[in-house]
Amino acid sequence: MEPGDAARVGPQWAARVLPQRLLLLLQLLPLLLSRGLHVAAAASSSGAVAEDSSAMEELATEKEAEESHRQDSVSLLTFILLLTLTILTIWLFKHRRVRFLHETGLAMIYGLIVGVILRYGTPATSGHDKPLSCTQEDRVFNTLLVNVSGKFFEYTLKGEISPGKINSVEQNDMLRKVTFDPEVFFNILLPPIIFHAGYSLKKRHFFRNLGSILAYAFLGTAVSCFIIGNLMYGVVKLMKIVGQLSDKFYYTDCLFFGAIISATDPVTVLAIFNELHADVDLYALLFGESVLNDAVAIVLSSSIVAYQPAVLNTHAFDAAAFFKSVGIFLGIFSGSFTMGAVTGVVTALVTKFTKLHCFPLLETALFFLMSWSTFLLAEACGFTGVVAVLFCGITQAHYTYNNLSVESRSRTKQLFEVLHFLAENFIFSYMGLALFTFQKHVFSPIFIIGAFVAIFLGRAAHIYPLSFFLNLGRRHKIGWNFQHMMMFSGLRGAMAFALAIRDTASYARQMMFTTTLLIVFFTVWIIGGGTTPMLSWLNIRVGVDPDQDPPPNNDSFQVLQGDGPDSARGNRTKQESAWLFRLWYSFDHNYLKPILTHSGPPLTSTLPAWCGLLARCLTSPQVYDNQEPPREEDSDFILTEGDLTLTYGDSTVTANGSSGSHTASTSLEGGRRTKSSSEEVLDRDLGMGDQVSRWGTRLELPLEDNM
Repeated sequence: MEPGDAARVGPQWAARVLPQRLLLLLQLLPLLLSRGLHVAAAASSSGAVAEDSSAMEELATEKEAEESHRQDSVSLLTFILLLTLTILTIWLFKHRRVRFLHETGLAMIYGLIVGVILRYGTPATSGHDKPLSCTQEDRVFNTLLVNVSGKFFEYTLKGEISPGKINSVEQNDMLRKVTFDPEVFFNILLPPIIFHAGYSLKKRHFFRNLGSILAYAFLGTAVSCFIIGNLMYGVVKLMKIVGQLSDKFYYTDCLFFGAIISATDPVTVLAIFNELHADVDLYALLFGESVLNDAVAIVLSSSIVAYQPAVLNTHAFDAAAFFKSVGIFLGIFSGSFTMGAVTGVVTALVTKFTKLHCFPLLETALFFLMSWSTFLLAEACGFTGVVAVLFCGITQAHYTYNNLSVESRSRTKQLFEVLHFLAENFIFSYMGLALFTFQKHVFSPIFIIGAFVAIFLGRAAHIYPLSFFLNLGRRHKIGWNFQHMMMFSGLRGAMAFALAIRDTASYARQMMFTTTLLIVFFTVWIIGGGTTPMLSWLNIRVGVDPDQDPPPNNDSFQVLQGDGPDSARGNRTKQESAWLFRLWYSFDHNYLKPILTHSGPPLTSTLPAWCGLLARCLTSPQVYDNQEPPREEDSDFILTEGDLTLTYGDSTVTANGSSGSHTASTSLEGGRRTKSSSEEVLDRDLGMGDQVSRWGTRLELPLEDNM
């Protein structure tokens, strides 16, 4: 049809067709309206159902959250009741003078009882649905987002479940609630324990045995780690031969186990030593070793984990990777040490140059936060918080403690003592609980027995050879009874447990955790309970005040040393035991103490003249008021036993028979010289300020004589 034709027929077609279309539309309109009403009604009904379903989901979510909150409260209440029961039992034991079981052993026993009740005495309330299969993915995701009908739900990975336990794992929600995140132990419970060890360190006896302590802590821990690791590698090979090894267990895993199990924690032995006032040198050796040993063990374990050979076999020996791990060890330890010391110095400067001492509550709060933040800061920077917070505690005790008000001194000591007590007993209670509530135990009798043997041999190789070499340079030898006691006191505790539970993802780590738990149980109960009989059997003296030095002999009189071989040997002892520390003390007393505290000589007398303005700004006004620095309540320094005199009350008897108040003079080759102020202070802090001796005479006086 042409366009012109369309124009001609258009009016005719419209007149004929349009009335028909309108008539048809009018006929269909009621039907369309009816259908529309039905659709609207259906849509309205569907919306109501959706709203009801959403309301039900919200109600179920609220109920689930309320139930979860209730279970959290019950789990925390369980541990609080455990600690309360432990405290009451400790009081009963102290009242009855029972020493065969320490408080940590009690906490473990109560934890075991509660674990049995939770495991077998509570009904199963599983909230798990049918497991879904995701076969398309070949790796594990830490976080999973699931789309359910347009709603997204987030799920977090908790770990791998063995096929045999798929139907029984975590059937009880309470068991799941009492299983804490391992980071809780590291970030919440460990810092007060480690800080208290450094803050309460009795530095006088620690520095006297510093060389031996460093040898036991660093060299001894490394020796123990490699001996245990190699022996356990042989045990693993034996397990593979007899068919008892069901998954991979590498040599690096054995070394890691040697590192974490080398962390000693003789808290039971030290508590009994402190209660019985055992020999101060033995106490210092054990306490100092355990304090530094924990730090070395955690850095050593981190270095082993960082071992990455360049070859295809990531568990083969590679010299370059080995030396890289050694470098990582040194870097982490030195960096952590520096960070802890710097934090302590910053706190000392803040407390010195502000008047926080006028507000003891603010002062104590700042001290607490700065000390705790050291651990978190080191962990955030990739270092080790245990090392950082340990040396922060030592630095705070040496410098910041002197700037605190009297009230804040008492508060900080009591605060960290209470936190240490609660955190330690909480960990030991959780150990007992974890034996029954932990879902990934791998019990291997061969591995467990081999671990006990390896630990015994590693401790023996750690103590006896090192003691032999140390005695070559010590005048006061580490006797066989001390060595046997140190060998016996190699308990494992909170640090080994915390390192083992931090990673339980693989089969090897799960076996390590189970074995570590059993080792802690055995050492705390058996070895800790046998401490008192062992002290008696080894003839180690008790009843000694830890804050005082033992008398030079057990006779009824003391001896003033003369100038013969005894005098030369005494002076040689002083030089051997204190020469390195004297160098440090001279720098610390003349420069660091005046800068960081209100004690020490004025910097105007120790710094060069061109530093006069800086010296006046940094020196505290209290120093100018009193040139003699006050003695610290907790003496920092060594008391050499080579310098012996006789002091009655406030009078000192010299060899020539004269007496007077505390004198600080000495005779050298017949002539007298006056000591410098720093030397006088050093002698006094070393315990020689109240002692005067004159060479060439040997004087013996009965103690019962009155001057």
